[in-house]
Amino acid sequence: MATRKEHDFIGELELSDEFYYGVQTYRALQNFKITGHRFGDYPHFVRAFAQIKKAAASANAEVGVLDKPLADALCGACDAVLAGKYADQFVVDMIQGGASTSTNMNMNEVLVNVALEGMGHKKGEYQYLHPNDHANLGQSTNDTYPSSIKVAAVAYLDELKAAVTKLKDSLAKRAAEFKDMIKMGRTELEDAVPTTLGNTFKAFASFLNEDLGHLAKARELMTCLNMGATAIGTGINCHPDYSKAVIRHLNKITGDTYRLPEDMIAATQDTADYVTVSAYLRSLAVHVIKIANDLRLMNSGPRCGLGEIELPKMQPGSSIMPGKVNPVIPEVTLEACYQTMGNDLTVTLCAQRGEFELNAVEPGIAYALFNSLNLMTNAVLTLERAAVANLKPLPDACLKSVLNSVGIVTAFNPHLGYEKSASIAREALETGKPVGQICQERGYLSKEEIDKILDPKNMLNPA
Repeated sequence: MATRKEHDFIGELELSDEFYYGVQTYRALQNFKITGHRFGDYPHFVRAFAQIKKAAASANAEVGVLDKPLADALCGACDAVLAGKYADQFVVDMIQGGASTSTNMNMNEVLVNVALEGMGHKKGEYQYLHPNDHANLGQSTNDTYPSSIKVAAVAYLDELKAAVTKLKDSLAKRAAEFKDMIKMGRTELEDAVPTTLGNTFKAFASFLNEDLGHLAKARELMTCLNMGATAIGTGINCHPDYSKAVIRHLNKITGDTYRLPEDMIAATQDTADYVTVSAYLRSLAVHVIKIANDLRLMNSGPRCGLGEIELPKMQPGSSIMPGKVNPVIPEVTLEACYQTMGNDLTVTLCAQRGEFELNAVEPGIAYALFNSLNLMTNAVLTLERAAVANLKPLPDACLKSVLNSVGIVTAFNPHLGYEKSASIAREALETGKPVGQICQERGYLSKEEIDKILDPKNMLNPA
């Protein structure tokens, strides 16, 4: 197999000529065998980096520091990556030392070698186009890497927003279908007062409506990029007009609206925005856990549990118990949400480890944040498709639980007072008699009054 020699500050290495990446990427492959998840496993991240590099080449050509033929060659290589080519060449581990220099150089080396071939040269002939001098011109890992995280996060957030909207709409649709189905409300897993299945699902939809507002705020946070900050925010080695030019070109390439921070030095070392975004994902996870777990409890049984809804039967539930079907979709949703909560802690810990002008463990933030975004998108879509959209209500069972409940004695409070109502509840629990029968036997109210008070529909609103 053909090989080529490349060198860096450390020394010279011989590489297979099949690789479009170069010596610095190869060293990272040897040094960082951590997660088994590579740069290329996160396509939005690869696309974001290619968009950043294309905008940088275009901006450098505009301000006159990069010859147009070289800029065009780099832009053509970026377009090839954006079209999905060379995905297998983005090989560095997502968690790495060196504040992610390896990821930046992986992109630089691939783009340059693709461009060199397009120019009629061989891979590694960097005298014509160089990974540092040209692909990294006016840049540093310390501005391209966080900017690429944010551009990728915008894409992931858009996918998550679509997924959450779909689940919210599905829950709202089911709420409308179930609006007249009386069920028992519960607090602390004990009988409370009646509600409707529609109210339950409407509340779920309201949770997610709040989360959609959070996701919009998260997206806005991710549109502030420190491009042109270079190493620490001072803009060393960067043309004075480059920052504004690169943002303008990026907006044209992405069709989105990115902006520069007021303070480049602060923005280069500050990773708190990631913490805020991750916190919004944690909040979403809390709501999704609530929904999934309530569905799981309402589905419990089918004969010895609550049995208020029937989830779709997705697979056999036991290797030993015939006929058993488990609520696997709510369960897997819970697991995804717990992972997201763990990632949130990782983001927080990594963010607080920034020292002086840079946070060196930003790769840990990117890995955790992207995984959370993927997990929540997939979990929400799975819950909607395989649970909410096709679950069946069991209205007879819901109504029976209301009529048999001692909890409805609460409706007597305005008429009899708390003490008499509590006494009725105590006797009902001891004897098994319905609370209405006890009230009538004691002569507190007439049968007509009792029937009106205990009509579940009369307990659903203020009165």
